[in-house]
Amino acid sequence: MTLAIFLLCYLGVALGRFPRLAIDRTGIALLGAIAMVLSRALPPEEALAAIHIPTLLLLYGLMIVSAQLRLGGFYTWLALKVTLWIDAPARFLFVLMAISGLLSSILANDIICLAFTPVLCVALRRRRLNPLPFLLGLAMATNLGSAATLIGNPQSMLLAQVFDLNFITFLLWCAPPSLLAMLATYGVLYLFFREQWDDPLSREDFEEPVWPDLQRWQSFKGLAATLAVLTLLLLHQPRVLSVLTVAGILLLSRRMHTRHMLALVDWHLITLFCGLFIVVRAFHLTGLPAQAVAGLADAGADLQNPFALSLITVALSNLVSNVPATLLLMDALHDAPERTLYVLSLSATYAGNLLILGSLANLIVVEQAKSFGIHIRFRDYARVGIPVTLINLLILFAWIALRA
Repeated sequence: MTLAIFLLCYLGVALGRFPRLAIDRTGIALLGAIAMVLSRALPPEEALAAIHIPTLLLLYGLMIVSAQLRLGGFYTWLALKVTLWIDAPARFLFVLMAISGLLSSILANDIICLAFTPVLCVALRRRRLNPLPFLLGLAMATNLGSAATLIGNPQSMLLAQVFDLNFITFLLWCAPPSLLAMLATYGVLYLFFREQWDDPLSREDFEEPVWPDLQRWQSFKGLAATLAVLTLLLLHQPRVLSVLTVAGILLLSRRMHTRHMLALVDWHLITLFCGLFIVVRAFHLTGLPAQAVAGLADAGADLQNPFALSLITVALSNLVSNVPATLLLMDALHDAPERTLYVLSLSATYAGNLLILGSLANLIVVEQAKSFGIHIRFRDYARVGIPVTLINLLILFAWIALRA
């Protein structure tokens, strides 16, 4: 029964829905968790204990810090500034990827995509540029940039909290290959689209949104809070306590209503984590994951081997998405050296660039672009995503060999 619930849940997470039902990945994970408790695969007390509260609190605090910048109009203002380079398309693509990648290493990559995509779409339509290289560049850069730090994306936060990884050590190990991967990705996009910058067929009228005004004081507070979080992490202060303290100070505001701040917290993502924690814990108790790992080792695919782990992680991440894949694989790595955990984090994040379904950032860009009449097909993304991911994996393999 536990195995059946687990397989049904992960199939739903992989597909993103169930036929004829208006349910998404979060709802499926939550139903899976409820089914595990009702089937007595996991007692209610143990189900609650399976939820890793420190990881959720870290996510929660960082989302509040990001909400301050979003409500202050900083993200939109910065995106509009980036579009000033649009008359030189190759340079514009480089600047866009550099800035979005840097921001996603500090703040959640999904938030950067949410803020940048509408402004980018309007600028591209107005200038009649081919939107594909720039929207793909935005999605891929935020994925790669988020891999550089342990607060860049949910899977890195999860590994950092569960295994108590050091911020600076993580940065020094993961940032160099991520930077090289970013440069290589820019190179691939440039080679694919160097003769296809313009889009003369884009003549349809569209309604340009009203952008929020930049509130300088509120944006300054958000940037100061971000700097405070980074400083505390660099000083080896307790991660969760540091982030929640800074977030709590931001809530003491005369202008930003608490309700508006908390409305921008991604409650769907937090609920998804809760459901997956319970589902994976119940599955782990069956002993089947341990048997699967032993079977892989017998077949020559040892998860402790960083090269094999990278390939398995990329494949699994594109089947069920990178957060569920990380949750599933990390149970087999409790006795692994730290570098193996870094490899899991990097490969799970790099896997997001393979296909549209590889990461939530990709889906945000694709769905938001639709409202501006820009359609990114599965094959359009895969045509670039496959070579990008292969090159990024080669960079990761070279880095693993160099650091061995």
